Amino acid sequence: MRRRDFLRLAGTAGAATLLPGLEHSWGVEPAGDPALDQGIDPLPDSVFSERLARAVELMTEAGLSAVLCEPSTTFAYLAGGNFGRSERLIALVIPQNGDPFIVAPGFEVERVQRTVRAISDVRGWAEDENPFSLVADGLAAETAGRIGVEFSVRYGMARRLQQALPAWETVDGSTVFEQMRIIKSEAELKLIRRAVSIAETSIAATFASLESGLTDREVAAVLSAEMAKHGARGGGLIQFGPTSALPHGGTEGRQLQRGMLVLVDAGCRVHGYTSDITRMYFFGDEPSTEYREIYNTVFSAQTAAFDAGQPGMECQELDRIARHVIRQAGYGEYFTHRLGHGMGMDGHEPPYIVEGNTRRLEPGMVFTIEPGIYLPGRWGVRIEDDVVVRESGLEALSTRVAPIRG
Repeated sequence: MRRRDFLRLAGTAGAATLLPGLEHSWGVEPAGDPALDQGIDPLPDSVFSERLARAVELMTEAGLSAVLCEPSTTFAYLAGGNFGRSERLIALVIPQNGDPFIVAPGFEVERVQRTVRAISDVRGWAEDENPFSLVADGLAAETAGRIGVEFSVRYGMARRLQQALPAWETVDGSTVFEQMRIIKSEAELKLIRRAVSIAETSIAATFASLESGLTDREVAAVLSAEMAKHGARGGGLIQFGPTSALPHGGTEGRQLQRGMLVLVDAGCRVHGYTSDITRMYFFGDEPSTEYREIYNTVFSAQTAAFDAGQPGMECQELDRIARHVIRQAGYGEYFTHRLGHGMGMDGHEPPYIVEGNTRRLEPGMVFTIEPGIYLPGRWGVRIEDDVVVRESGLEALSTRVAPIRG
């Protein structure tokens, strides 16, 4: 591909690829956005009603009389639609008794009703009203107790909620929301698989288009454009040579030259569900013996964890297994981050595969396995795949790479 054609393709991509922090959010579309043709149907409306009922069961078990969340992936998980946040409150409230409801600015009520798929009761508040009084009114039939807020609810909002409900105790409701989301259904896995497929296809097409002189930013735009061809919003970290030694180094305008390593950490969203894959590419003739050794060490560490993973195993044990392989090869000090993280509607979510996490693996958990070795100032290697826990072990959701032969 000629450079001018490459840049023309890059121009079709959204500039979002270059925004700081996007590398692990992959763009955010409302769950089930009908404007995106992703080659797969969104979740049916019935799923969200089932989730709301499950939320009531879990909050009752946790001793909560209600839970509240602001627009977030959890909001989308429960309501079937999502919104941005501003200084004006939009909140989903689920009481132990009675139906869930949403409070929103009066001028936003119609938009909310058009977007959410599981909540019919949307209560508008005027600009001169206190929206938290509306929340309190909606909970008037409940016996004052504990209201659990979702972990990403802003501190200021939680404070104002407590002021509006002085007889209630505002507490962290993370365990309820985490317990709901950490086990993925087959319907969710289908969406994740599609996001994985789009990411893999887009990474391969981007690698095939590389040529000397291109900058990492130009390549990042092409990656995003490739994903857009498949109806998905996404992007990734594009790191050339020395930048690849920084696990989250990002783009810096570096130009590609022969003999450079290219690291692509990419993902996209399909109806709210993400993928997260890292692949390496040597741009040149033959990689060095050192590169082969390090790449194969990383591959062996990932394989050891993949083969060992079983339901009932502590998350930290997988990290230990992979880290042992890298340490035995003499590169222990250069593996500087956890082995992996959960993945679903957030690019990073529980369970975290890291030393100190004694949570046990359960069928339906989805997470990454991504060991790495990073040589400061020189280059780094990371291989990342997405897996789901099954009764018999771990199943790869992405297509695992092979070691370098020869």
